[in-house]
Amino acid sequence: MDLCLIHTGGTIGMARTPRGYAPKAGLVEAEVARLIARHELRAEVEIARLDPLIDSANATPADWTRIAEAIAARHDAAKGFVVTHGTDTLAHTAAALAFALEGLARPVIVTGAMRPLGETGSDGPRNLSDALDTALLAPPGVWVQFAGRRLHGARVRKSHSSADDAFTAADEARPPRVSGPKLTLHPYRAPEIGILTMAPGVSGRLVAAALELCDGLVLRCYGSGTVPDLPQLRDGLMAARAAGKPVIAVSQAPQGRLALGTYAAGALLVEAGVADGADMSVEAAYAKLAHVLSRDLGPEDRHAMLARPLCGEASL
Repeated sequence: MDLCLIHTGGTIGMARTPRGYAPKAGLVEAEVARLIARHELRAEVEIARLDPLIDSANATPADWTRIAEAIAARHDAAKGFVVTHGTDTLAHTAAALAFALEGLARPVIVTGAMRPLGETGSDGPRNLSDALDTALLAPPGVWVQFAGRRLHGARVRKSHSSADDAFTAADEARPPRVSGPKLTLHPYRAPEIGILTMAPGVSGRLVAAALELCDGLVLRCYGSGTVPDLPQLRDGLMAARAAGKPVIAVSQAPQGRLALGTYAAGALLVEAGVADGADMSVEAAYAKLAHVLSRDLGPEDRHAMLARPLCGEASL
């Protein structure tokens, strides 16, 4: 086979229902058949579907594993892959696939649409056609194809709620894949991961409670890596370190990168062994933390893996 398309659900394959848009089987398949019939796509395409199809708001790490397993099972037989997905968590899934598929030797193109295929003015036909074409030509790795652009799968984020070009990605020259001599699938478990955003007046008790309840935490810091000087935050971070719970820091700023330890207000993060997420997106940081927590690693190895780029998710 030339290509394998894995349809997971999402707006691209939705139809109106009395309760609003919901996934409907057959829409994506019909569009692929139309492209082939009109000779706009000259490739043999196998179509696989998640069962049931999902709204991406309901996606979980278990779904990331199901998609990755479908790719791994066909890795040697197909020249490339397309994953159709809802846009709300598309960035999370793209990053998760990049971490899960170590040694990926095929292009995996994740795409979706802001409006369903059957609606007038839908961006779905173009995105789907572009993704199928890109899957035949792109270098190995996980990519997002959207609004005429191919974006780094481990660097992408949804930056607009409704525009056709809803996704952006930081520039990165490194390929979006985990290197390895052969494909190795790393399935996801179901760790409890929190995302905590620093804000003026944030309660130290809240931070400490989150650190106690979670297996790992993404800490969205100010600017280049500062946090409020709260005794309970310090105690919570130190307790997390003692318990072997990984914490990774990312910036709330959409551009630039962290530089932990530059300011006294961020020294606590260095002292507590918080991993520096550099210029990683929060979506990639969440997926990476899930990846690390799903592997059989000790605390030191987890920290080392969090601190180094695996698939271009952070610049050097």
